[in-house]
Amino acid sequence: MNLDIKICESFSKNDNIVILTDKIEKLNKYGLEKLELDFINNLHDRKENLIQINQYKRIIYVKFIPEKEFKYSLFEELRKSASKLKSDLNKLKIEKITIIDTDNNFERLISFSEGLALSHYQFIKYFEDKAEKINSLKEINVYTEKKYLNQIEDLKISVESVYKARDLVNEPLSFLNTNQFAEEIKKLSVESGFLLNVLDKKQIESLKMGGLLAVNKGSNLPPKFAILTWEPENAKNNNFIVLVGKGIVYDTGGLSLKSTANSMDIMKSDMGGAAAVASILYAIAKMKLDVKVIGLIPITDNSINNEAYVPGDVIKMHNGKTVEVLNTDAEGRLILADALSYAEKYKPELVIDFATLTGAAVMAIGEYGIVSMGNADDVTFNKLETSGTDVYERIVRFPLWDEYKELLKSDIADVKNIGGKVAGAITAGKFLEIFTNYNWIHLDIAGPAFISNDDHYRTKGGTGVSVRLIINFLKKQYFA
Repeated sequence: MNLDIKICESFSKNDNIVILTDKIEKLNKYGLEKLELDFINNLHDRKENLIQINQYKRIIYVKFIPEKEFKYSLFEELRKSASKLKSDLNKLKIEKITIIDTDNNFERLISFSEGLALSHYQFIKYFEDKAEKINSLKEINVYTEKKYLNQIEDLKISVESVYKARDLVNEPLSFLNTNQFAEEIKKLSVESGFLLNVLDKKQIESLKMGGLLAVNKGSNLPPKFAILTWEPENAKNNNFIVLVGKGIVYDTGGLSLKSTANSMDIMKSDMGGAAAVASILYAIAKMKLDVKVIGLIPITDNSINNEAYVPGDVIKMHNGKTVEVLNTDAEGRLILADALSYAEKYKPELVIDFATLTGAAVMAIGEYGIVSMGNADDVTFNKLETSGTDVYERIVRFPLWDEYKELLKSDIADVKNIGGKVAGAITAGKFLEIFTNYNWIHLDIAGPAFISNDDHYRTKGGTGVSVRLIINFLKKQYFA
């Protein structure tokens, strides 16, 4: 991450600044002339809320704070407004900018700074002229008191972790195959301090992870199973939080080949859940959060060769249950199921899985939120949903009624891996539930994990969804 975020306790009359305010009367002490104030007032009367003043030696942006019924709406509006500055900052080749709030409101400052920083993510690794494309902004200075130093440092780590997740999702299979993904997780481990153990195929076979092994049969590379551990001495939780991420580095659909037009174009993103888990562990280790967390990431591609598993096969899973495979494109739930049953060994306080799992989730709510379900208690769900609202990665809870299990009954095995035409996101979750016997929440991030156009501070491609969500959740759960 080439963008620095830091506290400044002073600024000069030559500094480029953004002023957050709710009233024009509060702008008098920031070096604006009467004509400039009149100009600002005139535009604001015409409902302009983000106004630029060019004083030649510096640029001043004035952002008027809108009235919002809920704080979360205000903070999201500030993030979105901040993202609008990117093109202007690049055009003017501005490298440093200072964010000021006329009421010294730290929550407003940090929301605007977060949106500005997240909007400046770029994936330009493969361009020949990358030096010409790189954003000009190098430094965001937050004008506030030193007592907020830790919060600013955590913001920087959070943004950096989202960048890491976006990088992983945006990498093509030609680079990020199974082996390289494990190497990238190792780099995150070395940089941040979490422990990493990567199991090879023989170890996976010894654990009888039939789901992961079956999906991997069509691949030229053996599978891997990454175990990421953060266990501080003074942890607030007695039992681990376990995070499980779907790590399909590329998904052809297997022999149930994806038939929808252009559907394979973005299948490099099918490891978005795994990218989130690795980046969350990176964040909490860098922040040195006193909470015990395990990350479990099964890794393979879902490809085709003469050894590939086929519709009609029956496989035996890590927990001993048998699964009739009726669709090889429903592979994510197979590798997740092995990881979820493996998680039982930790006697976890809570398990959350993250997966670009179903098109049905996308059809239900689009790219605007996360589909969730699970058997955790309502208090835990409510806390996670509150965090989702805070960071604007909103969560919609779907039911897991017993009737959905009827759709998964097989004639020849304990269960089949698809449930039919209806409630596809739910039957996928119901399948996963079979492999859990602890507090568990499933997050289907298929909609927001990879987007086709910039959405304010969520940049085109991988979004890093769930990273900020879980950081917020863990802080609220254990440190609020």
